[in-house]
This record gives sequence, structure tokens and C-alpha cells, in this order.
Amino acid sequence: MRGNTQTITHSQRLNIGNVLYSLWNRLGMIMILLLLCVVLSFTAPNFLDTANLLNVLKQVSIIAILAAGMTIVILTGGIDLSVGATVALSGVISVMVSSAGVNPIIAMLSGVLVGYAVGLINGFLTAKAKLPAFIVTLGSFTYVRGLAYVISGGYPIVLQNETFKFIGGGSIFGIPTPIYIMSLVYVVMFFVLKYTMFGRHIYAIGGNEEAARLTGIKVEKSLINVYSISGLLAGLGGVVLAGRLFSGQPTAGQMYELDAIAAVILGGTSLTGGKGKIIGTIIGVLIMGVISNGLTLMDVNYYWQLVVKGGVIVAAVLLDRLRGNSPA
Repeated sequence: MRGNTQTITHSQRLNIGNVLYSLWNRLGMIMILLLLCVVLSFTAPNFLDTANLLNVLKQVSIIAILAAGMTIVILTGGIDLSVGATVALSGVISVMVSSAGVNPIIAMLSGVLVGYAVGLINGFLTAKAKLPAFIVTLGSFTYVRGLAYVISGGYPIVLQNETFKFIGGGSIFGIPTPIYIMSLVYVVMFFVLKYTMFGRHIYAIGGNEEAARLTGIKVEKSLINVYSISGLLAGLGGVVLAGRLFSGQPTAGQMYELDAIAAVILGGTSLTGGKGKIIGTIIGVLIMGVISNGLTLMDVNYYWQLVVKGGVIVAAVLLDRLRGNSPA
């Protein structure tokens, strides 16, 4: 009888542990975000002001757009280190085209298409040539940035067109334009991942690429599309950033790839692929944005902010490792 009682008690403990583990996976990052907001409301002046909260959303919008593309790449078990450099090249190209007197819409599309082209090359080399994504995108991280310097001569190119500026620096009903663009990207990505065959293929490839291939999924085509979308969104981010800065700058987007990766992992997407949600990514982005904004409001030295950001990136990877160990 005593042995049976102990067995039941042990089972109950396991069940409680599994429930808590499941709750943490679902709500842990939301709770951390809310806790950060509560703490900063007391420690950082004006943190909860509407103007500041809108500023936080505007500041994180570029990283959020990049992180949306990074999410689907990591879901397949890959990585894209080129997005920051792509932001710079896309911004430079789009502003140069605009400066030549081309219609601003076409100029902005040119920047987005440049990003798409970078992603397409990454995807082709990864899927068709079977090169490691880390090596491929590390190479493009370098040569794409180099192209931005070569094309611009190493100097910022000033943006003159007001329509272009509106994309990054304008507002609609008092809400900055980049927030609308960021929101639209996440609505589309949520729909793609949850309701389309392509979204299901992404998860299948990340879970087991060989099994996905055996079930008839065109793995190579899907991977090329995934990296192309990541590049396209990086191009979009570059255009929005150029509109915000009123210039195309070859130095833009530095370290953005690390911020995007950290946000994705903080949001619950596994580095090994196959697990994660786009909603988690935006929560991860907001956590990083709130931390950065709070430190700035508290007048913390920028160098110490870099230390904190580095710690957040390490913590993100540690969380990813811990998520892989269920209490059961």
C-alpha cells in the first residue's frame, strides 16, 4: 500500500511539473515582458507615456521585420547572418534609385527586390549546393556589406523624396508608419505559418528534413523560398530604415542579425528547428526593445547597454537549451 501511495504521489508531481513546464512555454515570455513593464514603470521616468510606448514600437519595428524572416529560417533549422548587411545594401540602392528621379514607389521596390535577390542566392547555395547555411550567410554578411560600401563610396546618400521619407518617418492617425508595416508583416506571417501548406512544410523540414523529403515535400524549393522571404523582409527593413534616417547608409544594420536571432530564440523558436511561433517572436522583440528603452530612460551608459544586450543573447540561447529538457 505504501509503495502504491508513493507511486501515485510521484506521478502527481510529474503531472504538476509537466503543467508548469507547459505554462512556462506558453506564457513565460509574456510574463517576463509584463514584469519588465511593471518594474520600468517605477524605475524609468515616463516609460508608460503613450509617446514613449509608440517610440518603443517604432524603434523595434526594423528588428521585428527582420526577425519575422529569421523565424521561418530558424524553423527550418537554418540561420541567416546576412540580414543586417542586406538592410544597408537595400537602403543604399533604394535611395540611389530615388535620387536619380525614379518614382519613389519603384525606388522602394528596388530596395526590397535587392533583398530578395540576396536571399535567393543564399537559398540556392544552401538548398542546391548543400553548403551550410552558417557559411553561406556569413559570406553574404561580408560581401553584401562590401557592395553597400562600393556602391555608396563609403558615404551616406541623402534622401530627398518626401514620399519615401514617409515610409520610415511619417505617421497615420498619430501612429508611426513603421508600426503599421511591422503589424502587416506579422499578420501575413501568422497566416502563412498557421494556415498554409508552405507553413506546414517549414515545420516539417525543421523537424526532420529527410522525413519531410520522403513524404513528398519539395525541400529544396521550400528552403529557397524561406531564404528568399528572409532576404525580402530584410530589404523591406532597409527601405523603412532609409526612410527613417532620411538617407541610405552603408553602415546601417550593423549587429541587427544578432538582435533578430536573439528575439526569435527569446520568443520560443528552437535553434534546432521545427518548434516555434511567430507570436513568440514579436514578444521576444518587445522584450529586447523594452529593455533597451528602459536603460536609455534610466540614463545607463551605452557601453553597459551593450553588456546587457550581450547577456540577453546568451540568456536566449540558454533558454532554448532549457526548453529542450522537459521535466517528464
